[in-house]
Amino acid sequence: MPITAFLDIHVKPESLAEAPDVIHDTLLATRAFDGCLGVDVLVDTEDPTHFVLVEKWISLDHDTAYRTYRAGPGKSSLGTILSGTPVLTKCEIATDI
Repeated sequence: MPITAFLDIHVKPESLAEAPDVIHDTLLATRAFDGCLGVDVLVDTEDPTHFVLVEKWISLDHDTAYRTYRAGPGKSSLGTILSGTPVLTKCEIATDI
């Protein structure tokens, strides 16, 4: 079953100018990863340091493989611009509602 992952991040104010490039570079590998159906980047209208990355994956297994990759050989530089720990929420469609 497809899933949607929401990655809620806050960027350090002093890193805001470089944030679009770092996020873009990070998402090149994400979007190319097996099972990724796409990623949208949302910016909070009231807080420009607050981003939500909306990732769509073919399955939870594909998402899990991606997270394993990022924790190991695919570690990105995204963490260098963050002001805190990202919050990851994974959701699936409720087909019975």
